[in-house]
Amino acid sequence: MNTKEFIEIMNSGAEVIAKSETHLYMTYLSNEAMKITAELNNSYHTPEEIGALMEKLTGRPFPEGAYMFPPFYTDCGKNIKLGKNVFINAGCQFQDQGGITIGDNTLVGPKTVIATLNHHQNPDKRANLIPKPVVIGKNVWIGANVTILPGVTIGDGAIIAAGAVVNKDVEKNTIVGGVPAKKIKEVDLEESL
Repeated sequence: MNTKEFIEIMNSGAEVIAKSETHLYMTYLSNEAMKITAELNNSYHTPEEIGALMEKLTGRPFPEGAYMFPPFYTDCGKNIKLGKNVFINAGCQFQDQGGITIGDNTLVGPKTVIATLNHHQNPDKRANLIPKPVVIGKNVWIGANVTILPGVTIGDGAIIAAGAVVNKDVEKNTIVGGVPAKKIKEVDLEESL
């Protein structure tokens, strides 16, 4: 198996059977990600060096204007797609095997967790994994300590309040908060600070 084949399987949403070839390749990629994130997180790096390490981690060019404050954690890295001018604040954890897409100009607050894997509910199959992508639109603002669960899509312009647990889709230009996250109100597109 290679990384391209692995990503295709994960993006299909097919159940990953514990100790299968796909599961073992996932472990291989996790070890590679731990090595790269250890380098990223354990000393100072210039913005250019951060970009180069993220390219190594994701296998994709680090987008124009994108920026990150380490530390950053992931147990894969190869299924992260970032748009232009994305900002990722310190202490974020991306479990990206199922796919994480973040649109242009989105701000990701510190200690955000994005998960794309569920375990099987049946105790006899509990080690099996079920991937579901997380898609975050353009111009989204994700507050500190947010958790986004597998299969969630967040629409363009949405705001996710600090501490929210997002377990269902968020409409564009809405503000959600709480556990689980619920709509608070529409984004005021005319508001100026």
